[in-house]
Amino acid sequence: MDTKMIWLGLFVGSTVGGFVPLLWGDGAFSLSAVFTSAAGGMFGIWLGYRMMRD
Repeated sequence: MDTKMIWLGLFVGSTVGGFVPLLWGDGAFSLSAVFTSAAGGMFGIWLGYRMMRD
């Protein structure tokens, strides 16, 4: 169960982060989508870890 939360956070965070550039009219396969997807993945890992700890 512990690692499942981290993997879930990675998946959801990177997916949501990949769609963020669509808000300002950039493409889903642009360089900004790669960066925001990576940032969302890191945030999701952090959030999954925090949820696992508490």
